[in-house]
Amino acid sequence: MVTESCYRQISCDIDNRKFMVQVLRFDNGSFVSITEGQEKIGGMLASIATEPVPSTTTIIPPKSESIFLKMMSDYLSSITKGINIVSAFIPQELDTKTTKILMTKIKEIIEK
Repeated sequence: MVTESCYRQISCDIDNRKFMVQVLRFDNGSFVSITEGQEKIGGMLASIATEPVPSTTTIIPPKSESIFLKMMSDYLSSITKGINIVSAFIPQELDTKTTKILMTKIKEIIEK
């Protein structure tokens, strides 16, 4: 059973775009979902912490934002020292500002 402290959900409004970030934490990793508009499963990557860099594989190829998805998955595995699965449904391309804000929000959730 999932406890409240293991699941976090935040909504981010960035430049008239609405994103939903959901994080389910475990002792050895996490599931992260990032959606824009509709809550859908999107491109999905899995990473596991290995030295010196995380090992990442594509489960569902993303239609867009593959670099953002890989960066998030690798980063999360590095800080949690575990297995992380990240899904992103983002229909429109992300600009640099939006990418930075989303990454910061996700980092805040994971590091708490």
